[in-house]
Amino acid sequence: MITKKDIEHVALLSRLELTGPEKDMYTRQLNDILNHFQFLARLDTENVQPTAHVLPLQNVFREDWVGRHISREDALANCPDREENYFKVPKIV
Repeated sequence: MITKKDIEHVALLSRLELTGPEKDMYTRQLNDILNHFQFLARLDTENVQPTAHVLPLQNVFREDWVGRHISREDALANCPDREENYFKVPKIV
């Protein structure tokens, strides 16, 4: 069970300023959430297969194919600074 003191501790760690009514509200809401999880823990899931998603999904990929590409000279034509066949950029550390 979550107490008001727990809420105050989490608020302190989070650098949140909560009013008295907010502390009461969050204490009540978090306890309601924990009670719901206790209810779910009592359900019989013995014959339920684990799933990653509730719907049967699969990725659809397009086929890879080689297409027309811009030439290296066209790609480097407007660059402000280049070194051989590469863009030259300032060193950033």
